[in-house]
Amino acid sequence: MTETLQAIRGMKDVLPDEAPVWDFFEDTVRAWLRRYGYRQIRLPVVENTDLFVRSIGEVTDIVEKEMYSFTDRLNGDSLTLRPEGTASCVRAVVQHNLLYGGGQRLWYAGPMFRHEKPQKGRYRQFHQIGVEALGYAGPDVDAEHMVMVDRLWRDLGLSGIALEINSLGSTEARARYRSRLVDYLSQHEAVLDADSKRRLLTNPLRVLDSKNPALQAVIEGAPRLDDDLDDDSRRHFDDVQRLLRIAGVSFRINPRLVRGLDYYNRTVFEWVTTELGAQGTVCAGGRYDGLIEQIGGKPAPACGFAMGVERLIALLEAGGAVTANAAAEAYLVWSGEQAEAHAWHVAEHLRDAGISVALHYGGGGFKSQMKRADASGARYAVIIGDDEAQAGEASVKPLREATQQTRVKVADLAACIGHGRG
Repeated sequence: MTETLQAIRGMKDVLPDEAPVWDFFEDTVRAWLRRYGYRQIRLPVVENTDLFVRSIGEVTDIVEKEMYSFTDRLNGDSLTLRPEGTASCVRAVVQHNLLYGGGQRLWYAGPMFRHEKPQKGRYRQFHQIGVEALGYAGPDVDAEHMVMVDRLWRDLGLSGIALEINSLGSTEARARYRSRLVDYLSQHEAVLDADSKRRLLTNPLRVLDSKNPALQAVIEGAPRLDDDLDDDSRRHFDDVQRLLRIAGVSFRINPRLVRGLDYYNRTVFEWVTTELGAQGTVCAGGRYDGLIEQIGGKPAPACGFAMGVERLIALLEAGGAVTANAAAEAYLVWSGEQAEAHAWHVAEHLRDAGISVALHYGGGGFKSQMKRADASGARYAVIIGDDEAQAGEASVKPLREATQQTRVKVADLAACIGHGRG
């Protein structure tokens, strides 16, 4: 017996009953981004591995353990399924010289890939919406990104998502802080878990992001990064907070918020919820002023964020705001030689009028076809026999309400069905 093939672990099918929530989310996001003047950029799923090593950081968990990398059979290049979108977006901006005429407001969407342990809200193939503002240095961009997201939650009808912010300062400030943090953590090395001991030698700021309950007391007693902030970064961060207050966006300063990617500097932020268990971050980002030069472009400031689509879909589903739609508004049943030809004509006539129609396949009598019509979820059954075909008519039977079946001319059919739309 042939083995039944399954989806790869951590890569999830989106089934027809789930798709309407995705459609609602994606339509809302597109409209929201248009209102803020962002343009879409479409990026490859596969990039040179070196792009992510140089941008994300060689000693990050993503590069060390989570990337799907492989060797190109034709030329031996090391290629990687993109684990995040910012590096790809910056690569495209540099390659095509998009900053030549000034700053760019861009967004992208699509699947990302990380070899992580699958759990609720975390998959090996997951989807992100990414938003990047490149070529803008001021705190107004940082603040507007958070104001934008605050509006999106309202557009989606989501609540209970809180904003946390911090500043990582300049490269020099982070270096000073890193040295102090390593000294402190080294004094507590005996209580560090294996992950934190490894990070102590490679990326010590990531120890502060540990969710291990046994380390929380050590993390709470760690030096604070804001003690090492340079004056420019402090002023920048103060202005971000001032603008958020002007916009009426609530926030909390989280001095332990460091983000997991090496390219961040100055402002970082996360939107978090308690509704998804351990996977509480649904949107995160910040400023990355050095990345464009790091990838090979002329130095230019940049700021951006990304949101996890699956986690937001889970919140929407929990709220029950979006329900599955029927595949079609009308299900067209027919029986008879003349009825068949008339049914095809009627179906296309309704589609011309913007009404979705499922034409019955597979034959069978009216009784069995009506059972199919009812099971389809359609609001109406459009019924055609040879009598209707000869008269150029069709019968309309509402399936979701107790009203009488009516017979109308084909020319009036779309109006009859359209009038009953909710």
